[in-house]
Amino acid sequence: MGRVADVIEPVAGLVAGGEVVVLSGAGLSTESGIPDYRGPSGVARRHTPMTYQMFVGDAQARRRYWARSHLGWRLMAQAAPNDGHRAVARLQHGGLVTGVITQNVDGLHTAAGSRDVVELHGRLDQVVCLGCGQRTSRQELDGRLRLLNPDFTGRAAAINPDGDVELDDTEVAGFRTVDCRSCGGMLKPDVVFFGETVPAGRVRDCFAMVAAARLLLVLGSSLTVLSGRRFVTAAARHGVPVVIVNQGATRGDAHALLRVDAPLGQVLPALAQRLLTAGAQPTAVDAVTPAAG
Repeated sequence: MGRVADVIEPVAGLVAGGEVVVLSGAGLSTESGIPDYRGPSGVARRHTPMTYQMFVGDAQARRRYWARSHLGWRLMAQAAPNDGHRAVARLQHGGLVTGVITQNVDGLHTAAGSRDVVELHGRLDQVVCLGCGQRTSRQELDGRLRLLNPDFTGRAAAINPDGDVELDDTEVAGFRTVDCRSCGGMLKPDVVFFGETVPAGRVRDCFAMVAAARLLLVLGSSLTVLSGRRFVTAAARHGVPVVIVNQGATRGDAHALLRVDAPLGQVLPALAQRLLTAGAQPTAVDAVTPAAG
């Protein structure tokens, strides 16, 4: 495995002590076919990301979102956990990882077998009514939208990281949306849009997990957005060592005890194999010389 093999031992030495909290980002899901805007597989989007204010205040913008997301969901629903997701689940079931915080909305950590994942920004496979608060499955909504729009196929070829696809306005003009079955209220994917805040209780839970951790392991996040970066700075305040594995620099590198620039799909399975194979566990270490990867 060349260069990847060279980084396994220092990472394994830190993770071997257990009580590890994982913070994951979009880079962990790229090998499942979901691109990352900022990483090596990143894509340039042509339209402005949907904001909460625009979604609730502009019926045409809402129609455009649901049309793009309706096609995107068909691709997102086909995404499966990759070797990186499965390795995190193995480390958790092996007692080394005590918690998983993810910035992703794809649900792939849970699908891979991880338990009690804190999904910071929600999940695309759930829908919430902004009127009564009822939550329903995206599969149910998909069925309702298909019935109303039987001829709507678009030309979706590639999905964006937030689960929608690129479509021209002419392609979405006739798309019909639906409201809540219970109260007639406005439906929204159960994810945090730009301009919307993460529920305070969810944030508190994440801060508590980080404060109680022995190590924070950041996987596939550029930490560009404060929503995830704040947990790295919190770890630094609490004296919790930070290990970052990401392809490319991150905004948390200054706080990292160890930073590894390597593919997660290779590093994580090798790490799990190294730590969970009988008789192969390395001695846990308290500190290593910081590295740039």
